[in-house]
Amino acid sequence: MVSRLVILNKMKIKLRTENLYVRCGLAEFLGTLILILFGCGSVAQMELSGFAKAQFLSVNLAFGFAVTAGAYVCAGVSGAHLNPAVSIAMFILQRLTGKLLIIYCLAQFLGAFIGAALVFSLYYDALYEYSGGNWTVYGPQSTAGIFASYPSEHLSAINGFTDQVIATAALVICILAILDEANNAAPRGLQPFLIGIVVLLVGLSMGFNCGYPINPARDLAPRLFTAVAGWGLEVFRAGGHWWWIPVIGPLVGGVLGVAIYEVFIEFHHPLVNQKEESEEPCEGTNPPHYELVQSMA
Repeated sequence: MVSRLVILNKMKIKLRTENLYVRCGLAEFLGTLILILFGCGSVAQMELSGFAKAQFLSVNLAFGFAVTAGAYVCAGVSGAHLNPAVSIAMFILQRLTGKLLIIYCLAQFLGAFIGAALVFSLYYDALYEYSGGNWTVYGPQSTAGIFASYPSEHLSAINGFTDQVIATAALVICILAILDEANNAAPRGLQPFLIGIVVLLVGLSMGFNCGYPINPARDLAPRLFTAVAGWGLEVFRAGGHWWWIPVIGPLVGGVLGVAIYEVFIEFHHPLVNQKEESEEPCEGTNPPHYELVQSMA
């Protein structure tokens, strides 16, 4: 027991860092990994069991609570964005510096990529038995949709882009409301749970068209993984080159969500309720100046 404690203490001394960029990057990486592991894992369980072990509702629940779990993992360190669209929203609101924005986005993409790899490893035998080792994007035994979004047959590119903009804007509006101390903000300990509920609501109301990716990292990074893991470049050609829509759409939706919340709510708070804020975000050893969160399905 003592020797194990000594080893752990030595590891802590060697690995510990107070560098803000490293700390936040590691936190966003792990939080996003948890999001993908639980979220895409639930889709794998549904698809590979032929809907016997799970249904679309359970996937919605899993993604909502996956956001909550990922947020609790890293909220105290990085604010738990778990989504480049949220990070850009915080950047626009001057709660995140440009350097940290780059770190956050890279960490989120890497975390989502490794999360997809873990789901693949976890369900490899089931994937192989289900598809006979033939990794396909379309068809009755297709499995690419476990990892990334693909449009329904009825969905056009324009409608798909609109879907992503609206869904992400709604998500960001609700996140800002949950964090807004001048607007009956939720207690910090409950913020991850409530944001997970918002993700669940998005899935329950806006998941029909394409599965509500609403997160560039959640969709593009697992798609890249499938491209190198055997599904090939068809994952980018499928759906009329659909891949860019769940990347650009959420980014536009995040900016739109910030604008809507600011114009309709934030601008009109009584001045007595506004807290003094520094002109520049903190880049010392303390976390960036914002409260918690997000992500997506």
